[in-house]
Amino acid sequence: MRVCNKLTEIKYLVDNTKVFPLLTMYKYKIFNNIAEDGVTVLKSHNFTTSDDKPDAIILRSKILSRDDLNESLYCIGRAGAGTNNIPTEEATKQGVVVFNTPGANANAVKELVVCGLLLSSRGIIQGNNFSKTLSGLDSNSLNLAMEEQKKIFRGTELKGKTLGIIGLGSIGSLVAQTAQNMGMNIIGFDPHISIDSAWRLPKEVEKAESLEDLLSLSDYVSLHVPLVDATKDLLSLDKLKHCKKGAKIINLSRGGIVNNNDIIKALDENIVSNFITDFPTPELITRSNTAQDVILLPHLGASTKEAEINCAYMACDQVCNFLLHGNIVNSTNFPPIKLGRSTPFRLVIINKNEPGMIGKIADEIAAANINIADMTNKSRDEIAINLIDINDKPSQNLITNLQEIDHVLSVRICN
Repeated sequence: MRVCNKLTEIKYLVDNTKVFPLLTMYKYKIFNNIAEDGVTVLKSHNFTTSDDKPDAIILRSKILSRDDLNESLYCIGRAGAGTNNIPTEEATKQGVVVFNTPGANANAVKELVVCGLLLSSRGIIQGNNFSKTLSGLDSNSLNLAMEEQKKIFRGTELKGKTLGIIGLGSIGSLVAQTAQNMGMNIIGFDPHISIDSAWRLPKEVEKAESLEDLLSLSDYVSLHVPLVDATKDLLSLDKLKHCKKGAKIINLSRGGIVNNNDIIKALDENIVSNFITDFPTPELITRSNTAQDVILLPHLGASTKEAEINCAYMACDQVCNFLLHGNIVNSTNFPPIKLGRSTPFRLVIINKNEPGMIGKIADEIAAANINIADMTNKSRDEIAINLIDINDKPSQNLITNLQEIDHVLSVRICN
C-alpha cells in the first residue's frame, strides 16, 4: 500500500484559469538516453532525478525486471510504442501505470517502410554494391559496364501494386495515406481498429476479411502490430503459404511477429520474393550473406532525431500529467481518464476492479465530513482508478482509512 503526501516547499499548479498551491515533489529515474526536450518537461515541474525509490521511471529499450518496481513507483513512461521490455503484468498488480507513446515515432517508421518498399523493388542495394566494383575503370569502360549490367537490377514500380497493411494504428494509417498517394492499392486488416484510427484511413482502403485474405491479394505486406502473445509468430509457414506468389514482406514492427525460420522456407520455396526487417538474427544474417532476398536494417525504425524528441517529450508529459493531476493518456494497462481540477485537493485512488468500491471510498470521505466536489472513475480489466476532488485537505486518518479498504492498491494526494 502506498500513499503520497510529501510536503515540501510550496510551488504552483496551473489548471486552465485556476491556480492551486502544489506541495508535492516527485522524483524520477531515467534509463537509456532520453532527448533533453523530454527531461526539460520534468524539470519545468520541479521534478528531481533520483536513483533511490523514484516515483516515475522513463526509459526506451532498457529491459526492466520486477526488482525495478520499487514500492514508491507510481508510473513508467516508455519513450516508444512497444512495452514488451516492461513487466506490465507485475506493474498492474502493484497499481503502477505504464505509458507508451503511440504515434510519436510514426512518421519515422512510415518513411522507413517507404524505403523498404523501394529497396525490395528496384535493386538499389544490389546496384550500389555492383557500382563499387567498377573502381579503376576509365569513363568509357565504366559506362559500357553499367549499361551492360544494369538490366540485372531492373525493378518494378510501386504504382498500381497492392499493399497489405496488418495493423492500422498510428503507423499503419500513415503508411496507408502515403502509399495511396503513391498510387498503390491498399488492403488493411485490423480486427481491433479504433474509431480514431479508422477516421485517419483514406476512404480507398479496402478491408480484408481475414489475414489469409490480405496475404493472398497483396504484392507487398507491411506489419504494424505490437508483439504480444496473440501476435507472436503471426506470420508462420501456415499463414505464409497463403501469400500471393512473389510477395514482399516488410517487418519494422517487432522481430517475433514473423517466424524467421518459416520466412526463410517461404523464400526457398519462392512463396515470397523478399523479406525486409529491422530485426536481424543469426539465421537471417546467414541468409543475407548468401542470397539477396533478405534486407536487414539495424533497428532503424524510430532512429531519427525528430522521433526521439517526440517520444521523449510525449512520455515525460504523460508522466507529469499523471503525477500532478492523475490524468491518464496512452496507458497500456490502465484506462484513459481525465478530470479538470475543481479544488486544490485531489485524491488519486487505484484499486482492483471489484463491485462496491466507489461506494466504500465515498463513505469514508463522507465519514470524515468532507464534501466531494467532483469525481470520475474508470476501469480496465482487473484495475480501476478514481480521481476525486474534495473541498478540504484530507487528514492522515482519512488516508489511512482509505488505504485499509480491501482491494485498494494505492492512495495519493495531488495538492
